[in-house]
Amino acid sequence: MADRADAPLITRTKVGIVGGGPAGLMLSHLLAKQGIDNVVVELRDPDTIKNTHRAGILEQQAVRMLTESGVDGRVLTDGDEHEGIDLRFKGESHPLNFPDLVDATVTLYAQNEVFIDLAAARARDGGDVRYESEVIEVADLKTDTPKIRYRDVSAGADPDTVHEIHCDILVGADGSRSFCRRAVGQEQGHQDFKIEYPFAWFGILTEAPKSSPELIYANSPHGFALISQRSESVQRMYFQCDPAERTEDWSDDRIWTELQKRVDGPDGFQLKTGPIFDKTVLGFRSFVREPMSHGNLFLAGDAAHTVPPTGAKGLNLAFADVKVLFEALDSLYSTGSRELLDAYAETALKRVWKAQNFSYWMTSMLHTRKDASPFETKRALGELETITSSRFGQQYLAESYTGWPHA
Repeated sequence: MADRADAPLITRTKVGIVGGGPAGLMLSHLLAKQGIDNVVVELRDPDTIKNTHRAGILEQQAVRMLTESGVDGRVLTDGDEHEGIDLRFKGESHPLNFPDLVDATVTLYAQNEVFIDLAAARARDGGDVRYESEVIEVADLKTDTPKIRYRDVSAGADPDTVHEIHCDILVGADGSRSFCRRAVGQEQGHQDFKIEYPFAWFGILTEAPKSSPELIYANSPHGFALISQRSESVQRMYFQCDPAERTEDWSDDRIWTELQKRVDGPDGFQLKTGPIFDKTVLGFRSFVREPMSHGNLFLAGDAAHTVPPTGAKGLNLAFADVKVLFEALDSLYSTGSRELLDAYAETALKRVWKAQNFSYWMTSMLHTRKDASPFETKRALGELETITSSRFGQQYLAESYTGWPHA
């Protein structure tokens, strides 16, 4: 509630959340369900977020967080449940059946659709979500009253007016370029662990039927390709490219030729093609900030860690962080104990590093570096043979891909 008597620009709340993407909104939703007041500030407007197309492969735990918490059941009706993937190498497909291997599935549901559901739920429930709010400072992080200072940058607002949110706990869920993370430099005892990759993904959205019932992860002499999906009539596909590649240099015909090269084989597999209406070059890296907290600031999701998309872990890791952090905050406000909150970073990081390992492994096994030696190329193929010829190997991949139990 804004205190307009003595400080008209100050809002007091229990939890202040920077970032109104899926992670921030999910945390806000869960807290509100438990009667814990919170305010969310987000730089972008809702239309920009909902129209930013990002693929989403949701673990069963993430699906349950959306449905069982009362967000929306649309993920069950509009999402596309998948029972496995194909590992394709040497021009041959090797299907992995997740229900048979680990009794689990995954669901294709784009991240912008997750945002749409969460934003609608917060609006439905009267949540305080302040879009088009540019954070200019997070302060007093080691006190009992950390603060968020921001400007309203929406049309017609006074850009010189500074607003403040005073809270007990401040959460940075503001993405990979996190303002909150950057506000706490490494000189304050924090450390960044990261690795850059010498390749990117060239991604497309195309109006075409599905080329395969399951996703295809292809290792080829020409580089990696992922044949994914979005709906019955719109498909999402990627191929490994140079990070400096320009989308305008690629015609539809050139893209289809390149993708087909990556999946060609003696079985004659052919992609189903169609008009391409979206092209993007997606760079990525592996990154972890330790610890994921500083005083009463707690980082969650991409603000604390990013993974290459090969392992389908990004949004799932963010939701896992949110679950751990929500349970810690619920304990704080219901019992007065900070035990779970103080253990948040250590608890979350156990899963983060498992996901980093899996994502790095998948990326290294399936991609081909330009400077890779013949030995390295052959070794990767030997690793793929090992995985696909062993039930134990398949189970390891399936368990990691479909997700470990939430802490």
